[in-house]
Amino acid sequence: MVVPWPPGQATDVAGRLVAQKLSEVLGQPVVVDNRPGANTILGTEAVARAAPDGYTLLMANISPMAINVSVYKKLPFNPLTDFTPITLVASFPNLLVVHPSLPARSPKELVALARAQPGQLTYGYSGAGSITHLSAEFFKARSGIELLPVPYKGGGQALIDLIAGHVSMYFSSLPGALPHVRSQRLRALAVTTLARSSAMPETPALAESGFPGFDAATWIGAAAPAGLARPIVERLNKEIHAAVNSPLITQRFQELGVSQNLSTPEGMRKVLVDDIAKWNALIDKAKIQRQ
Repeated sequence: MVVPWPPGQATDVAGRLVAQKLSEVLGQPVVVDNRPGANTILGTEAVARAAPDGYTLLMANISPMAINVSVYKKLPFNPLTDFTPITLVASFPNLLVVHPSLPARSPKELVALARAQPGQLTYGYSGAGSITHLSAEFFKARSGIELLPVPYKGGGQALIDLIAGHVSMYFSSLPGALPHVRSQRLRALAVTTLARSSAMPETPALAESGFPGFDAATWIGAAAPAGLARPIVERLNKEIHAAVNSPLITQRFQELGVSQNLSTPEGMRKVLVDDIAKWNALIDKAKIQRQ
């Protein structure tokens, strides 16, 4: 199971939980292979080029499968033709978090602070065109403020620097930021979904905080190389669904602020098609430069 991120990120954690349960039901080890690099392109391409025999899977999310195609002028794979969708697995909001020393306790106060200090506030992001990057760019475009971008190779590094006060804000995955918010090392200002998260009901959504329609949720899904035989697709879909619905993963997802979000292979393909169109339009509207 290839995970195109470093260990510890939300998709990696979900992938390891699923791999553990799959090992039990399939009767053979399912090894998680972290292959980060080039904003998930390296690991994702490796799966696209693998044999469609059911022994190589991709645990990916919205960034490599639906956003990168609109961010990069040339990708070494096509998300719609080089993969066999198996199932969506989970979804979660992203979370706008700031260092506690920043005198802003709401998105509105953050915008006011940025306007008073144009170009002085910084935001971290994990990879050009990642959802952490695009969320911040959309936030900038919608509010008309200037922020200084600071790139990182992974979300873990961005969170470490935010906690240390080296950057002002970060649009983190909710599972990644939640422990630090609970320990008060970070302050949460808003979630990026249309509605509040059940894991943080006291934290407003950006959509209700002066940014109507702001929706930048992350989904996780499993895919295989194109051409995977239908019986194998159906078996993997069935077993992944059983794993995600198991008491162990259900409880762990709840602790992480992750929602189960299972689908048919056809349902996952529809989400891919819809999200590719959505993000391409948003990137055009925000005038984000393609790589």
